[in-house]
Amino acid sequence: MASRTLLALLSLNRSQPRPANATSCDDAREAWDLLHRLLPTLILAICACGLLGNLLVLSVFLLPRRRLNVAQIYLANLAASDLVFVLGLPFWAENISNRFRWPFGALLCRVVNGVIKANLFTSIFLVVAISQDRYRVLVHPMASRRRGRRRRAWATCVLIWVAGGLLSVPTFLFRSLAAVPELSDTCACVLLHPPGAWHFARMVELNVLGFLLPLLAIVFYNGQILASLRGRAEVGGTRSGGSTGGKTAGLLLTLVAAFLVCWTPYHFFAFLDFLFQVQAVRGCFWEKFIDLGLQYANFFAFTNSCLNPVIYVFVGRLFKTKVRELCKQCVPRSLRPVCLAQRKDILQLFWQK
Repeated sequence: MASRTLLALLSLNRSQPRPANATSCDDAREAWDLLHRLLPTLILAICACGLLGNLLVLSVFLLPRRRLNVAQIYLANLAASDLVFVLGLPFWAENISNRFRWPFGALLCRVVNGVIKANLFTSIFLVVAISQDRYRVLVHPMASRRRGRRRRAWATCVLIWVAGGLLSVPTFLFRSLAAVPELSDTCACVLLHPPGAWHFARMVELNVLGFLLPLLAIVFYNGQILASLRGRAEVGGTRSGGSTGGKTAGLLLTLVAAFLVCWTPYHFFAFLDFLFQVQAVRGCFWEKFIDLGLQYANFFAFTNSCLNPVIYVFVGRLFKTKVRELCKQCVPRSLRPVCLAQRKDILQLFWQK
C-alpha cells in the first residue's frame, strides 16, 4: 500500500497525489495497521467528550433565556463552533477504520470536510476574539465600559462565521470521490486542487491565516494582560491581589499552552507536506514521516474542541454563576446542593465583564 496515496485520503489539507518522481514507501504497513486500529477509537472518544462538554456549555448559557454579556457571547459561539466541528468526527473515524474507503457518498464527502474546515478556522478566530475581549476588559477597563459592546461582539461573531465559511470554499469545491489504484480502485474522499499556485495558496491559508497570525494575536493580548496584572500586583502589594493575579496568569498561560499543544503539530506537518509537494524535501523517510505524522497531528488538533469548554468556561466564575442560576430555576430549593451557595471566586477579575 503506497503511503503517498494514503496521505491524500485522511488529512484535512491534502490536495493532489505525490509528484511523479516521488518514492513510494511500502515498509510502513505495521504503522498503518496500528493507526487503523487505534485512531478511530481515540477520535470517537474525542467526539463524545466534545459533544457532552459543548452541549453542557450551550445549555447553561442559553436555557435561562437571559441576555448574554460579551464574554458569554464569545464563549457560546465557541461552544457552537466546537460542537459542529466534533459532529463531523464520526465520519472520519469510520473512514479510517474502513482503511480510507469513504462509504457515505459524494455529497457527504464535500459537506463533512467543508464543515470541519470552516469550523477549524471559526474556532481559532473565536479564541483570538476572546483574548482581545479580555485584553480590553483588563488592560483598558474604561474603554470596555462603552455602550454597544454587545452589538460589536455579535457582529464580530457573524464576521468570524462568514470568514470561516469563505475559507472553506475550496474544500467544498474540490473534495470529491475518486478511485485510487493503490487501494484496488477504492473510492476515497480526496481533495484535488487544480495545478498551479494552489499549493502555495493553501499553505498561506492554513499555516498563515489559520495559525501564525492568530497565534501572534493570542500571544500579544495575553502578554499584555499578564504585564498589566503584574503591574497591579506590584502597585497594590497585597497578598490577595497577588494571589488573584497569579491564578489569572496561570489560566492565561494554560490557554496559550493548550492552543500550542493542540495546533502546532498539525501545522508543522502541514507545512512539511507543502515542502514535499513542491519537492523542497524528498525521499522515503520524509514521505513516511509526513504521512503518519499528519494523521496523529490531526488527532491532537481535534482535542482542542474538547479542551475549550474546560479551559475557557469551567474554571471561571462565569460558568459557575450560570450553573447556579440554572439550578435555581430548575431545582427545588430543598434539593439544591450546598456547593451552589454564593461565594467569591478567585478568577472573578478575569470574567467579571
